[in-house]
Amino acid sequence: MTTINGFEIALSEEQLDKMINEQMMPVEMIDTDFDGYKKLAEGDKKALAHLVMAARIINDAALEQDHPLNLVMKKELEKAASSNTYAAKALKIFNSLNGVAGFNGIAPQPIEIFAGVHIYKGRNFYPTDLSAEEFHQIIRRMLARGKTEQLRKILSARSMVRRQGDELIAIDYTEYFADIFSKAANELEVAAHYSTNEEFKDYLGWQAQALLQNNEDMDMLADKHWAVLQNTPLEFTLSRENYDDEMTPTIFDDSDLVKLLEEHNIEVTPKDMLGARAGIVNQKGTELILKFKSQMAQLAKLMPLADKYEQKIESDEEVKQTMVDVDLATLQGDYAQCRGGITTAQNLPNDDKLAVKTGGGRRNVFHRQVRMSGDKDRTKKMLDALLEQEFHRYYDDEAEHIFVIGHENGHSLGPDAGYKTALGLYQHTIEENKADVVSISMMPEYVKSGVINEETLRKVYTTWIMRLLLKAKPQPSHPHRMGDLIHFNWLIKHGAIVITADNKLRIDFALMPKVMRQILVETIEVQLSKSPKRARQFIEENGEWGELHEYIASTLQRIGIKPYKDIRTYL
Repeated sequence: MTTINGFEIALSEEQLDKMINEQMMPVEMIDTDFDGYKKLAEGDKKALAHLVMAARIINDAALEQDHPLNLVMKKELEKAASSNTYAAKALKIFNSLNGVAGFNGIAPQPIEIFAGVHIYKGRNFYPTDLSAEEFHQIIRRMLARGKTEQLRKILSARSMVRRQGDELIAIDYTEYFADIFSKAANELEVAAHYSTNEEFKDYLGWQAQALLQNNEDMDMLADKHWAVLQNTPLEFTLSRENYDDEMTPTIFDDSDLVKLLEEHNIEVTPKDMLGARAGIVNQKGTELILKFKSQMAQLAKLMPLADKYEQKIESDEEVKQTMVDVDLATLQGDYAQCRGGITTAQNLPNDDKLAVKTGGGRRNVFHRQVRMSGDKDRTKKMLDALLEQEFHRYYDDEAEHIFVIGHENGHSLGPDAGYKTALGLYQHTIEENKADVVSISMMPEYVKSGVINEETLRKVYTTWIMRLLLKAKPQPSHPHRMGDLIHFNWLIKHGAIVITADNKLRIDFALMPKVMRQILVETIEVQLSKSPKRARQFIEENGEWGELHEYIASTLQRIGIKPYKDIRTYL
């Protein structure tokens, strides 16, 4: 076995060959030959190069957040890869996972590139030897000692936490990553200099300053300037989402500790994993997305139990949400952690961010290069094996894009952040489930308004249902896949999907609106309950895994699965 920095590569060369040659899918970013790039003004071409460099720099921060060995192991792999083919193959998998370890969406255990190097519950946000039990004990100890201000920082979204005696101390991202952030901010400032769009220049200036100042207000201002960009040639995003931190949400399983923190007005927010993307706004694709945006105020009025909570979308005013389709030049950081999937679109800022809490809007960005990287041969084999022939004509890649538009819009509908975060460990699974069912249950409304037709509606239903078929039992920590399992089981239970004698799916299109409305109502009720117990019960009742699921998973695995992604950046 080959040793890198004192650690043996845990995967055999044969395993790596299979992962790379049979299970890896290329995702091609745009290059200088791309038509949209050629049409850019010269200043924007120069700006884009610096935006890509800023994103690459941010990737180093994400690697550090994810695992304490990521940066050094990547550096050592890169050095060894020039003369060692075994190391070069391990580097390929490292770059796909964007880290030393990660789930691939198939195996129940994470893929670990190096022997003895594991994923930690708190990633590298927290000390790697910190258990949830000790974490809670330390919080109680610090509360008893009056360390409320330090706890506010420890339990914020933007701090790295380390030990200090028998307590913990928080280090703000702008301090912990000062060197990385300074370099990234410099690239953003140079990009702003070259950019031809005044609004985009302005945003880049605010984002650069947010990287340099230990001040949440700067993040808020950068987010607000970013969220209103609609007619700009370029896109740059510094994403901050907190799905990866599994340590902070354990607090919500301790009701007494939650009450104690509430008494001290200490908010509990999981840590943000950083990501960065850069690209060119595709105007034609954006036009389609804006047609769906035009319906959001009407959809808000149709949400179940709408009289029991406030929504961000008001029917009597302009929707505070910009939406763009983007041709990607790069995906870095959180976006590049392709651990069983890759992001096709995103709705930011999330509810926990100060920009949203103070009345700012949101921005949806859709990833063209990701959705265009499918495997058509595998799709045909999947349809032949698992879907009745008469429904094959309704499967359509563009229909999946329409579903994703509805999903991202769905995040802006329904109960606000307080209801979601109260669900603790289960908040993301319930929220992603909600966004899915909002998309599908509201799809008939787009037919009524003329945005899509009945034929497209059937395509959306069919394509989404095939998307629910899982290649392995999902991990509880994977909210999107758990949501897929819940939806599949719900549709079977209520008759919208029928399994034939030869284990193929039939879809009852007429039942879909009623069945999806039912699960949407239950999902909203779970969020309104603010009860982690109720959320867990909902997931357990609807997330069963049995013989049918095993049959589908084995069939998909036999057809061939490509869980690893090779993101190819050229600019």
